[in-house]
Amino acid sequence: MTNRQNSNRTLGTLLLLFLAMQPIAWAQGGRGGAPLPPGQNRNGMHIFLWAGLKSHGPGQHDYPQFLADWSKLLTEHGAVVDGALHPPGSADLEHADVVVIYKGDAAYLSDNEKELIEAFVKRGGGLVSLHDSLCGPDPAYFATLVGGAKKHGEVNYTLDAPVPYTVVDKSSPIMKDMSDITIFDEAFFLMTWAKDPGIHVLATARIAPTRSAGDHKGEVVPQIWTYEHTVPGGQPARAFVCMQGHTYADFANYQIQRTLLRGIAWAGNKPVDELVDYVAPPRPAGRGAAAAGRGQ
Repeated sequence: MTNRQNSNRTLGTLLLLFLAMQPIAWAQGGRGGAPLPPGQNRNGMHIFLWAGLKSHGPGQHDYPQFLADWSKLLTEHGAVVDGALHPPGSADLEHADVVVIYKGDAAYLSDNEKELIEAFVKRGGGLVSLHDSLCGPDPAYFATLVGGAKKHGEVNYTLDAPVPYTVVDKSSPIMKDMSDITIFDEAFFLMTWAKDPGIHVLATARIAPTRSAGDHKGEVVPQIWTYEHTVPGGQPARAFVCMQGHTYADFANYQIQRTLLRGIAWAGNKPVDELVDYVAPPRPAGRGAAAAGRGQ
């Protein structure tokens, strides 16, 4: 690769990160009356993707790539998608049905961020937490939002290891495409759980005998669950949690991807198959198609 190619690649990466850091207006007919992007379902559920900067080694914890890939994937599945590499603001949450969080240690929240998330949940907004998003300084607090959390700084993970899923609620519509598969990822233990109400476990995993697991090897710990609760004075709210995502490629696994699509729809209080079953209407032939035919 030449120096010019390296420079262009670096500039492209910086541009992607810059754009992801900017607030994006919800597509409610386009900015200034501009037409919607082709394929945009204006009536779809509204999803905000809260991602973070890349961490860990190659192929691991690729939060910016998730923002890029899943904004496109969810749009193709009929959602109206917004997102950023920073927490959603009040304007973002005003339109959102569900916030999907894939960011390391997202449970480190400022007082203002807590107020915004709590208000969102109080009015019935849904949360989806992936991998280490539920890690922070006060797991008891974050567990009240998503049902379970783990404390930053504790050794409560297996690192790279087999994660053998056991689907414990085979009747759940969220899990209809999920079987007892084993993926290579990371499982968590030493969790702090919400009580009264507690979580509804969808799948567990037996903790692999890694060095970090220590005496916790062999423990069976929930790894995928749902959580339904009501903030005093508020509306019923839902959260869906999958604690895997250390290995980014696992998001492309057919079973996991369809389970996440259903979990996101469920958390947003939509029909559980809304995203999975969405079929985009055929695109009308127009100037774009004609130009493509001319090689332009």
